Amino acid sequence: MRILIVEDEIRLAEALSEIMKSQRYTVDMVHDGEDGFDYAMSNIYDCIVMDVMLPKMNGFDIVRKMREEENQTPVIMLTAKDDTVDKIKGLDCGADDYLTKPFEPGELLARVRAISRRQGEVVMNEIKYEDISLNLTNYTLSRGEHEINLGPKEFDILKILISNPKIIISKEDILIKVWGMESDAEDNNVEVYISFLRKKLSHLKSKVQIKTVRKIGYKLEVGSD
Repeated sequence: MRILIVEDEIRLAEALSEIMKSQRYTVDMVHDGEDGFDYAMSNIYDCIVMDVMLPKMNGFDIVRKMREEENQTPVIMLTAKDDTVDKIKGLDCGADDYLTKPFEPGELLARVRAISRRQGEVVMNEIKYEDISLNLTNYTLSRGEHEINLGPKEFDILKILISNPKIIISKEDILIKVWGMESDAEDNNVEVYISFLRKKLSHLKSKVQIKTVRKIGYKLEVGSD
């Protein structure tokens, strides 16, 4: 899951980031409303955790503009005010949930999970495609009784491919979702990790192959016996 944190208090943003990363979520952070809106409109996030009071554009306006432009990414709004009027305003603007500072990390994580379930995400320990299984808790890839460990980026890339088995995933999408929007990573970084994954699939003697679609990206396919 990829989370966007929009919070102008740097130390709080970093603390929230660490909380999310402890759950193996991928996190991007921005610290003003204009950047928050631009990042949100990329449509790559599963959930956005957003402060109300932000420089350049407040959280209410960000969510309102997102919904006007048909961006339905779930948003949890944060505020220092325990004010029912503000909560109603945030929800009326299109926010999905509202949390008052200070809050317990466990409550925030529970609300993120709840929003994910409402969006149709099935909470599970593994995902499967043909003869392989990707364990979502310990970063292992298995075929039958045989398994192999994956590095974090190998895991993230393969999860994207397995979750979208009939779709060609572009290098650009992989770069954004795995390395982040501000990363200096390039196409050859993706190619290196695709090569690593192909070797691991071969090591497991899986029928699953990662096919290169020239000038477009990658998709999974099943080889013949």
